[in-house]
Amino acid sequence: MSEEKKADSLLARQLAIPLYGDKKLFTGEARLAHADGMANIVRGIRDDEELISACYLFAVHDCVANPEEWLKNNFGTGVAELVNELHRLIELNGKTRLMPAEDDEKGSDKLMLKAQDALLRKMVLAMCRDLRVVILRLSSRLQTLRYYAMKKNDPEGAKAYGADTLALYAPLANRLGIWQIKWELEDLSLRFTKPDIYNEIARQLDESREARLAFMRDAVDKIKEMLEQKGIEAEVSGRPKHIYSIYKKMERKHLRFDQLYDVRALRIIVQTVEQCYEVLSIVQENFPGVSSEYDDYISNPKPNGYRSLHTVILDSRNRPIEIQIRTREMHEYNELGMAAHWRYKEAGNSEKSSQSAEDQKVAWLRQLLAWSSDVKPEGPQGVEDEHVYVLTPQGRVVEMRTGATPIDFAYHLHSELGHRCRGAKVNGNMVPLNYKLKTGETVEIVAAKTGGPSRDWLNPELGFVVTNRARGKVRQWFNQKAVEEMVNAGRDIVEKDMARLGKTAFKLEELAKRLGYDTVEDLFVGAAKEEFGYKSIEKALKPQEEEKKELFTSKSKAEHAKSQVLVVGVDSLLTQLARCCHPAPPDKIVGFVTRGRGVTIHRADCPNIRHLDEKGQERLIEVSWGNAEGAVFPVEVLVVGQNIPGLLKDMSEIFMKEKISIVGMSSQMIRGDMHWRFNVEITRAESLKKTLKMIQDLPGVYNARRT
Repeated sequence: MSEEKKADSLLARQLAIPLYGDKKLFTGEARLAHADGMANIVRGIRDDEELISACYLFAVHDCVANPEEWLKNNFGTGVAELVNELHRLIELNGKTRLMPAEDDEKGSDKLMLKAQDALLRKMVLAMCRDLRVVILRLSSRLQTLRYYAMKKNDPEGAKAYGADTLALYAPLANRLGIWQIKWELEDLSLRFTKPDIYNEIARQLDESREARLAFMRDAVDKIKEMLEQKGIEAEVSGRPKHIYSIYKKMERKHLRFDQLYDVRALRIIVQTVEQCYEVLSIVQENFPGVSSEYDDYISNPKPNGYRSLHTVILDSRNRPIEIQIRTREMHEYNELGMAAHWRYKEAGNSEKSSQSAEDQKVAWLRQLLAWSSDVKPEGPQGVEDEHVYVLTPQGRVVEMRTGATPIDFAYHLHSELGHRCRGAKVNGNMVPLNYKLKTGETVEIVAAKTGGPSRDWLNPELGFVVTNRARGKVRQWFNQKAVEEMVNAGRDIVEKDMARLGKTAFKLEELAKRLGYDTVEDLFVGAAKEEFGYKSIEKALKPQEEEKKELFTSKSKAEHAKSQVLVVGVDSLLTQLARCCHPAPPDKIVGFVTRGRGVTIHRADCPNIRHLDEKGQERLIEVSWGNAEGAVFPVEVLVVGQNIPGLLKDMSEIFMKEKISIVGMSSQMIRGDMHWRFNVEITRAESLKKTLKMIQDLPGVYNARRT
């Protein structure tokens, strides 16, 4: 509360009289009459001068030029903040229109409506830094429904107001525990949304009223007498039954009106918790009970703090009576929620009443955490919400992460809308795309007909995108575009090479299969990545007889290479080069005598030779290279490096420049690095060493070696 100005509800009403004059709300109710009704409702909940002053000033924003300054100057910061936040909630109600799911709604539509209701309730809480504003909004809504109820004919708009109330305001009153408002909101709303049901239940209640009242007087007298004999001072009274709760119970349990247990109900209020259980025992000893209808909400309070003992007994004619037993403190809290708890503490304990107003607000908000888990206390003095709640132009509530931007909002609605987002309007005004959205704002996306996102959106320093969903969608778009560009580039390469070979009629699916690709698109991507070249396509397109001829020629070369190895002491002995180490001149070599396959030539440092046992060592013989002029030797080369464009092409050009033939190649991504294996044919090992040194010097290559 402001130190300069103290809230004064009488002054507020006096100033409101000339401001409001004979002006009316759109419902037809006079503004001053509405303010008086609000103030009377609030007085029944909480004796708070700031709250009552705010009731009289609810419409001041429409009457003065600079309302915020006017309010601060006349009533201080506390009242000004209450009225300003109330004005924001009233504006929010104009942007949204909730309708509770009807019985004939489809399941998915009903779930969607309920989800929207829950989001809007969270939105209301997030917008209220001072939760007393919720009491103001509830009292305003209740007063409007009372005004509608006073009119003879059902006024225009009453049904929509009732539906809106059941969707948003009655659940808020329930969560705050202000049941005296909740019940009246629900009953009046049912009267306007389902008049036939409301009137039928009201008729049945009215028909049984006299008999029920006589019955209740008799039951009250009997229980009072029993408790007095036991020396227990208690207040025993009939409990009014609300039409909406009767309707919901009949609907939920599929019961007729005459099957309800709690149409006849008594409330017993005592001084202590111990007396609650003592009274329960006395009642159960003197009346037969319905065991299935017992609930102990004292030991196990409801999530909203409600505490009481509930049981059902039968009178001498087997008519059911619901009994509620509670203490005075419980009763006040159950009727008025946290507002009554404050009032009780303030009136009963001067030390506890010294608690600061800010601490009380935090304590109240913590009571809401079980329902609205997104509002989390942070430190002893305040709260911070991890989400913002914004509106589409159609009034749909969207929950976003705090700090979200219009781009995040667009991607939340639809991926394509996010891609084409070019601008945004917040509350009708253009804002930058990295604008941080706030709760209660209406966001409209300005989109192009075609196009895609900007790479700047992925720059965290620019703040265009903060949600993982939007960031992932932007990356996905660019990755897809990169693949499309590679497919187009690879298509051009393959089609040009096939045109050079005169094979334009050859099926691309067959070519992809021959080159080891699952689809034509994969083939094009491989061509763009230079995983194969013109020679590979030429070889894949050759007729089978040419392939056989080439295979024969290749075998002849290999046999010629074998003939260039001389085995000391034995002439013309069958020899073959070992596949494990691929020896080539001038590697130091050794021969291993096999059983039935002659001598296998290994490099002297081959691991298979080094790890031979004693018997294996006895089968080694000395060999040397003969005249290897014109012979070629197969060798496998491993290159490890980064998967960067153009690197494979650079390596292939080095092999070509050094006149080393590539007869095969494969690649594999291992732990983020690309591993290329080349099968090449060389004449001397020295030339390969020079070639590998040149490849290793290429940017992006980590290692190049013979396997």
